[in-house]
Amino acid sequence: MASPANPASPAIPNPSWLNDETRRRSLDHVAGHTVDLAVVGGGITGVGVALDAVSRGVSVALLEGSDLASGTSGYSSKLIHGGLRYLAKMDFPVAWESAVERRWLMSRIAPHLVHPLAFVIPDARSAPAWEGLAAGAGVVIYDVLRRLSGLGSSVLPRPQLLSRQAVGAVVPALDGKALRRGYLYWDGQLADDARLVLGVARTAAGLGAHILRDVKVTAMTADSIDAVDTRTGSPVRIQAGSVVNATGVWSADFEPQLSVKPSRGTHLVVRAERLGNPHAAHTVAVPGHFGRYVFVLPQPGGVVYIGLTDEEDHTADGHHPRVPKHDVGFLLDIVNTTLAVPLSRDDIVGTFAGLRPLVEVAKGHGDAGAAGVAETGGTADISRRHLVRDVPGTPITVVGGKMTTYRRMAQDAVDAVTSRLGIEAPCRTKTLPLVGAGSVQQLSAVAAPARLVAKYGTEAAAVQALGRQFPHLAEPLFDGTDITGAELLFAVQAEGAASVEDLLERRTRLGFVPADARKARGPAEQILALAASLAASEGASK
Repeated sequence: MASPANPASPAIPNPSWLNDETRRRSLDHVAGHTVDLAVVGGGITGVGVALDAVSRGVSVALLEGSDLASGTSGYSSKLIHGGLRYLAKMDFPVAWESAVERRWLMSRIAPHLVHPLAFVIPDARSAPAWEGLAAGAGVVIYDVLRRLSGLGSSVLPRPQLLSRQAVGAVVPALDGKALRRGYLYWDGQLADDARLVLGVARTAAGLGAHILRDVKVTAMTADSIDAVDTRTGSPVRIQAGSVVNATGVWSADFEPQLSVKPSRGTHLVVRAERLGNPHAAHTVAVPGHFGRYVFVLPQPGGVVYIGLTDEEDHTADGHHPRVPKHDVGFLLDIVNTTLAVPLSRDDIVGTFAGLRPLVEVAKGHGDAGAAGVAETGGTADISRRHLVRDVPGTPITVVGGKMTTYRRMAQDAVDAVTSRLGIEAPCRTKTLPLVGAGSVQQLSAVAAPARLVAKYGTEAAAVQALGRQFPHLAEPLFDGTDITGAELLFAVQAEGAASVEDLLERRTRLGFVPADARKARGPAEQILALAASLAASEGASK
């Protein structure tokens, strides 16, 4: 991919842009100013806290030791779901909270990023009849939750009973002869979980929050943070009215009264064509674990994710958990029970895993908010409720929960912050749209391909404009992908990307398929060089 001979300067920056220049300015600001709130952690919980706080008028600095969404938040199943599995577990509070938060995300906060996805629950002839009846009843109750939450059927359609022929039409890989029928329901699917994190962070930045990546925190108190700029090795000290620990699986490193159980969630990646290019996801019950499922999830870009495991893992790297062979075997064994042509290990083109922070709190220590259930045994049985720990003289800690409920977690944490600061400011985030959000009419009017609108919302036009400005960037990075160089350039200029890994692992998901990542590495390096040239040209012109 050749670079243009005379690169033009980038467009005038948007206030929500994140890049090396905004990072430098934010470092300069926090060096000389006390902020109301310092947030540690650049996953969905941390950026959610930053957005909630800054939208209430609280000055905010957020520190992340690596890239945004480089931990758990970038390696989920990419679902915004109302909690069907929690109904099966009789965990009604989590199911209800999930349904309500799904409503806000799909209708107001991020309708450009969260799209309806059909799910099929196959009713196998080999299973007891009561299991199919229970699944059907659960789907009906699930839809009642959808209606009670205020989310209309124009967003998530009502469930349906499918014949086995209809099941085969939407999920061709299933063994139709082995089915009685299927139950179809709808839930929310993220275009990309990392993009939700970026959207929340950029919306916070647009309101004045200072978002600092590559600043590793080494110590925190109730009103200060010591850190290191990992790019330069320089110390960074921040004074704040309050501090929130939102470091996920690392939370207990800064709060000794917490016990965090990291739960490894492994996914397999296969080509969609190997499964007949399904039009719907499907679930497979895990034998002996009522209410636990393996999901087979179609994704943009012609791949399908199969997951996930739920195994306690205290030794894994929180940024790059290793996928053990027995996870691969477990997922293949479960999913193959429903397929007409079983998958083999040769069909797997990639794997990824994330560590979910499931929380316990030591007995006898005060906490505020909703606590995780302090159980022993497998992590699949630990509640996904979140905990906000607010003990005077220490940082406020928010941990647990799940991606769907990040906004409520942030609201509870910031309520504790404003109480400490003596501020009365109500939460605004239920109806605060993220950058790129728009109504159906607004999104349909964006002058860009539907694929880009589904990924960038109203900002798709800006990505498309980069392709016109640099025609060579309008082309796909390589044969077999739709992702263009313009998307990578936008990631550097506006979304905080600073390395090839950022571009391939989190601004795109090409890194999930190593063969694709190898093809994209060269173009990504060239685009980073182009972005640096543009930034230097912009700086010289000032």
